[in-house]
Amino acid sequence: MPLLAERQPWTKRYADLIIAGLIIGIVLLIIIPLPPAVLDFFLIISLGLAMVIILITLFVTDALEFSVFPTLLLVVTLYRLALNISSTRLILSQADAGQVIAAFGQFVVGGSYIVGFIVFLIITLVQFVVITNGSNRVAEVTARFTLDAMPGKQMAIDSDFNAGLITEQEARERRKRLQREADFYGAMDGATKFVRGDAIAGLVIVFINIIGGLIIGLTVMGMNVQQALTTFTMLTIGDGLVTQIPALLVSTATGILVTRAASDASFGRDVSRQFLNFPRVLVVATGILVILGLIPAMPNLLFLGMGAALGFLAYNLSREEQRRQAALEEQEAAQAQEQKREPENVLTYFQVDPLVVEIGYNLIPLASEEQGGDLLYRVAAVRRQCAQELGIYVRPIRIRDNLQLKPNSYVFKLRGVEAAQGELMPGRYLAMDPTGDRQIRGIATREPTFGLPAWWIAPEAREEAEINGFTVVDPATVLATHLSEFVKRQGHELLGRQEVQELLDVVKEKNPAVVEELVPNLISLGEVQKVLQNLLKERVPIRDLVSVLEALADRARSSKDEDALTEAARKALARTISRLHAPDGKIRVITLHPRLEQKLVDAVQPTALGAFPVLEPGAAQKVIQNLGTAVERAKAKGYAPVVLCSSRIRLPLRRLTERHFPHLSILALQEITPQVDVEAVGTVTWDED
Repeated sequence: MPLLAERQPWTKRYADLIIAGLIIGIVLLIIIPLPPAVLDFFLIISLGLAMVIILITLFVTDALEFSVFPTLLLVVTLYRLALNISSTRLILSQADAGQVIAAFGQFVVGGSYIVGFIVFLIITLVQFVVITNGSNRVAEVTARFTLDAMPGKQMAIDSDFNAGLITEQEARERRKRLQREADFYGAMDGATKFVRGDAIAGLVIVFINIIGGLIIGLTVMGMNVQQALTTFTMLTIGDGLVTQIPALLVSTATGILVTRAASDASFGRDVSRQFLNFPRVLVVATGILVILGLIPAMPNLLFLGMGAALGFLAYNLSREEQRRQAALEEQEAAQAQEQKREPENVLTYFQVDPLVVEIGYNLIPLASEEQGGDLLYRVAAVRRQCAQELGIYVRPIRIRDNLQLKPNSYVFKLRGVEAAQGELMPGRYLAMDPTGDRQIRGIATREPTFGLPAWWIAPEAREEAEINGFTVVDPATVLATHLSEFVKRQGHELLGRQEVQELLDVVKEKNPAVVEELVPNLISLGEVQKVLQNLLKERVPIRDLVSVLEALADRARSSKDEDALTEAARKALARTISRLHAPDGKIRVITLHPRLEQKLVDAVQPTALGAFPVLEPGAAQKVIQNLGTAVERAKAKGYAPVVLCSSRIRLPLRRLTERHFPHLSILALQEITPQVDVEAVGTVTWDED
C-alpha cells in the first residue's frame, strides 16, 4: 500500500488538505486586502472555474457522476462573494480594481456606464428571474418525486433479487445508488437557494459601490460629480459583470444538471442525435424560411440561404434514414430466413425449475406489489429462514399464475411435478384454535401445512377471535408458512450437486484445507451430497458444514459406506442435534427394550438401499404397533418424544419406521451431549407369541 501511495500524483495524495486549505483561503480573502494584480488573478480563476463547471455538466451522462456539485456550488458562491468584497474594498479605497474589472468596464460595454449598467441589469434579471427560478423549481419537484418513488424502486430491486435476476451484491449497489440519488436531488433543492441569494447579493453590492463611491469620491478624493460618477460607476459595473458572468454560467450549469435525465451519451450527442432524427421537421422549416425569403420587405438572401442549408441537411438525413431502414429490413429478412432453416430448439424443454409456486387468478393480488401484495418478500424470507435454520441454499423460487387451477388454489411443484397444494380465501383470515376443542363462526377448512381444523373468518371478526385465544393469520402468511414447512421437509430433494458445490465453495473461502483434503481425494462430490441429503431428510441442520466435512474426512479413510459416513456426520453434530430436541436442556425419550434391540441387531442385513432390519411381516408390524402406542402415550402426556437407541440400529430402525412415522426423530446415544438431561417416558417392548 505505501508503494502504491508513492506512485500517485501529489495532487491526489494531498487532495483533502489542498481543498481544506483553499476553503480557508476563501475566508481569508474576505479579511485580507488584496493588491489589484492579485485580484485580477483570482477573478480569472473564477471565470475559468465557471467554464469548467458548465462544460462538465454538458459531458456527464448521469447526474450522480457530478454528485459533488451541490457542495461545489456553495464553495463557488462563497468564492465569488469573497472576490466581490475584495473588489469593493479596492474600488472604494483606491478607485482602482485591477485590469480585469477595468477591461470589462471599458471594452466589454463600450466605455458607457449607462450601457454597462443596463447590460449588468439584464444579466442579473435573466439569472434571477429565469434561470434561478426555473432551476429551483425543477430541483424541488425532482427531489419530491425522487423521494416519493423510493419505496417503489426499492420494492422493484427486492423483486428482481427474489426472482434471481440480480445478485445480492447488485441489489446492494442499486439500493446504495438509489439512496445517493435521493440525497443528491435533496441537496440540489437547497443548493439552488445559493444561486438565488448570489444574484440578490450582486444587485445590492452594485448599488452600495455606486452610492458609496460617489460619497467617497466627492468628500475624500476631491473629485467633481461627473468624474466621481464616471469612475466609480464604470468600476462597479465592470466588477458586477466580472462576477455575474461566472454566476450566470454556474446557474446555467445548475439548470442543465437538474433537468437532464439519465442518458448513455453527453448532452451534445443527445441534442444532435435527437434533433437530426426528424428530417421531416427540417423540410417543413425549410419551406417556411423559403416563403419568408420571397417576401420583398424581408432580408431575402439570409432567409433563402438559411432555407437552402436546412433543405440540404434534410435531404441528406432522409437519404441516410432510407439506407438505414433498408439495411434493417434486409437484416430482419435474413434472420427470418435463418430461423426457418434452423430446427426447433427443444433443449429449453429440459430445463426444470427446482421449486415453483403456481397460484390461481384470485391469488394474483397477493404477489402483485401494485395491489399491495407482499408474497414476494415472504418468499424471500422463507429462503433466508431455511438458510438460517437448516443451512441449505434454496434457489430463487418462481411464482407464476396458472389459469388451469381453481381461482383460490395454489400448488408447489418440485422439479416440475406437483408435490403439495392448498386453498386460500383472499379477503378473509384463517383462525385456528391451539387447543383443538373450540369452534368459531366461519367457513370450516383444514390448515394446509399440518392439516389442523381451521375456519376462514371475516375481517371484522378478527379481533374477537384473537381475544378468544384463536391464532389468526392472513392468506399470504398461510401460504408462506406452508411453503416454509414444505421446503424444510423436501430440503434433501432441493439439494443437488450444484448446490453442494456452491456450499463447498463458501466453506473453501475460509477453510480451504478441509475441502481440499476431502473432495475429491477421499470421496466424491456425489457422496458428500448423499450424506447431506440424509441429514436433511431427518431435519438435521447442516449449517456447521465444517464439522460435517471434518468428520467425513476422518471416517472416509476407513470406510466409504454411505451409512457409516452419515452416522459419523451425525456424531459430529451432536451438540446441534441435542439443542434441536432439548431447547430447555432436557429431552424426553422412548427407549427400546434390550431384547427388542438385540433382535433388531441380529436382523440387520445389508441391502442395495443400505442396512435394513429383515423381520417377518408379522414381527415388523408388531414392532411398529408397539412403537406407535408408546408415541401416543407420550403425546398424551404433552411430550414430543424421540426414540433413543444404539448407533448400530439407529439408521436401520429409521428405515423400518419412516413410512409410518415420517416425522419421528430417532437418535443414537452418542448424539446426545452429556449436558442434556434424559428422561424416559416410554419403552417399546418385544412381544413374542
